Amino acid sequence: MAFETIRQVEDYFYGSGDIAQADDPFLTSTTGALNRVYGAKVWSQLNQTANTWGVLPKYPWQNSGYRALTARAASSGGGIAEGGAVPETIKPTFVEIDVDPAEVAHSFEISMRQDALDSGNDDTLGYDELQSQMATHHAEMLNVMLHTDVDTLPGDNMESIDRVVSSNGEVSDGTIALDAGDSDIYGIDRDSGASWADAYVDHNSGTDRQITDELIRSLIENTEENGANRSGQVFITGFDTANQITGLYESQVRYNPIGEAYIEPSVNGYNTGEGMNAGQKVVTLYTRPIIEDKDVVKDTISRLYLLDISDPNNSGRPRLGISVLSPTLYFETKEPFQNNKFTREGLYYTSGQLVCTFFAAQGKIRDLK
Repeated sequence: MAFETIRQVEDYFYGSGDIAQADDPFLTSTTGALNRVYGAKVWSQLNQTANTWGVLPKYPWQNSGYRALTARAASSGGGIAEGGAVPETIKPTFVEIDVDPAEVAHSFEISMRQDALDSGNDDTLGYDELQSQMATHHAEMLNVMLHTDVDTLPGDNMESIDRVVSSNGEVSDGTIALDAGDSDIYGIDRDSGASWADAYVDHNSGTDRQITDELIRSLIENTEENGANRSGQVFITGFDTANQITGLYESQVRYNPIGEAYIEPSVNGYNTGEGMNAGQKVVTLYTRPIIEDKDVVKDTISRLYLLDISDPNNSGRPRLGISVLSPTLYFETKEPFQNNKFTREGLYYTSGQLVCTFFAAQGKIRDLK
């Protein structure tokens, strides 16, 4: 057979299908064929949000405590008869409250060899990515501290919202597993009886029940009656309870208290602007934003807090917020004589405290399912 073109030769030997071939393809599994490069980016599989930490206002540490007005000078009266005598002097009751800052630190390190290899062409997980991940971790752990159960003392950690929003009734109810001293905070004794330091707590003696509109409205009513500033209130709860709240009002047609708002979390807490579609969109309930947080304390489902984080007197100190002694600082060293080993070390450090200056304006519903 005479071939006139090279294509005819290729078709004859390779394309006719008449010749059996011994295949040995170059596959990804062939030794030396594929070197997987993962890259330095780490895709976190964890929910590492810090929503409560983000929404609480921050303000500079002013002093290690404050004075609280705990009782009026008189509960009634003040009228005098014509020409009557000057009444006896009276005075209100003041109490000194001690607040100590907490210090929070998270350190990490990488070997100098690994750090040096990261500057080459090898596929390495380097210091920069570890630094970024640990910054997220530091913020998340600050948020976790804010949601410690009332029955867990803070130790060296910051105080928690659940301990701030507690009352003598929560402690004295024998069916709730709280020990004496569990809810004492800033040196305030809540065991001896009901007092000015009690927040509003709606409990069911440790027996979980369904969230209802009546419970929510009672929470709002009682905190407002205690002096809460409605324009500065915010709900904080878990995703599970937030979903149940939404379900309460799905069938409402004529009036639905569920709405939406845009908020801008900042060091000053959160801000809202009428008519501004900017910031983070959140659900509102009775005009108050609902902040959902993975770390909220659970019974069967998460507890529901209604917090007053406002500063109605423009004092520079909110009724509930983070008093910051030292903002988050980053330190780093790679000196072997300092580390006493050949590593590069980093550290994130924050100092401050969760401070409440008006307990009665804070509220929570616990024992939910």
